[in-house]
Amino acid sequence: MNVMLSATLAANEDIERRRRAGERVLHLAFGEAGLPVHPALRERLAAASEHNGYGPVAGFAPLREAAAGYWGRRGLPTDPDLVVCGPGSKPLLYGLLLAIGGDVVLPMPSWVSYAAQADLVGARPLPVPAPPGEGGVPDPDRVASAVLHARAQGRDVRSILLTLPDNPTGTMASAATVTRLAGIARDLGLTIISDEIYRDLLHDPATGFVSPADLAPERTVITSGLSKSLALGGWRIGVARLPSVELRDRLLAVASEIWSSPAAPVQRAAAYAYTEPAEVVERIDLSRRLHGTVARAVHDRLTGAGVRVAAPLGGFYLYPDFTGHDFATSAELATALLDRHGVGVLPGHVFGDDARALRVRVATSLLYGETTELRLTALHAPDPLRLPWIAAALDHLSEALTGLEGVRRAPGGRRVSGAVPSPVTG
Repeated sequence: MNVMLSATLAANEDIERRRRAGERVLHLAFGEAGLPVHPALRERLAAASEHNGYGPVAGFAPLREAAAGYWGRRGLPTDPDLVVCGPGSKPLLYGLLLAIGGDVVLPMPSWVSYAAQADLVGARPLPVPAPPGEGGVPDPDRVASAVLHARAQGRDVRSILLTLPDNPTGTMASAATVTRLAGIARDLGLTIISDEIYRDLLHDPATGFVSPADLAPERTVITSGLSKSLALGGWRIGVARLPSVELRDRLLAVASEIWSSPAAPVQRAAAYAYTEPAEVVERIDLSRRLHGTVARAVHDRLTGAGVRVAAPLGGFYLYPDFTGHDFATSAELATALLDRHGVGVLPGHVFGDDARALRVRVATSLLYGETTELRLTALHAPDPLRLPWIAAALDHLSEALTGLEGVRRAPGGRRVSGAVPSPVTG
């Protein structure tokens, strides 16, 4: 087993070291929501600080009830007894892979931790390319043949993992694709794990959202949390909606040996958030608007420079394709962007993509300001793109994209040279 520090966390630590050393780095490598905690949540966390007992493994009953209500308001009636809470959705995903067992079908590309967690539990990921323009789901037309072939080779494929909306591409699978995939999962006897942590950050609330739990409730697990919609990444709280008592009990057995129970004060603050009071709904609405506005502005800078990239629909990610530039791998491209131009991104190969494909993930959520005051200003600004620090970040990106034009490959493979820019520091 070759276990390494998560690529996202490693990139974040590297960029922070560079910044402390005086380098000017545009941080587009880390998917932190980049906004302050709502005061109402801080107050509830402080008020709950006296609670220091372990509590139930499944989580604080009011939190499970609040999470059940959250799903119920989205058309998914939920029994609180089939909700399990954990210290973030990431441990819940790991626990589910252990509880379900067997190998897991993953979309390609997909979030860096899915394949790494499969490796940690002794499973083998079965990567299936996503359909064009619909990241986060494996192509339904390829899933059945991939699973049947793997089973014919002796592999025990038991689950399929989706991300709706997607990280790393920022796109959203269509209702038709999710419907087809749910049918295939039923035919093949696969458990669906639907990571819906970005559900409330669809840029256009009118965009239709179809969960596989709407279509195949008897075999779908939903995981979610508050780290993205309410920027509570450091609080580490997640929830899972289970389809059966049997799977819940297996997950609880795993949880009891790994995290015992989530942090008690955080659970109480999260219970308040999941009841969706007006001030929390307003904060999520403002966050959704800001994430969408800045992500679309980055999309415009990329396409304006001739880079192919799908329009972002949710969260704060884009997945541009730099085909035609003179780099051998996505890692080489990411290194050049960081070392020569002061732009930090993640290479596509860490998401399971072909290393020779010149695709990288761009995260836009750390562009809102370096201080709480600046971030709140961005959150409430009628036009955040006019704020000088956000405008400067976008200009920095454009300068880097212009610099990458120094060396490109012509369609026939002939190298076209220009000036090679110097590193960006200061």
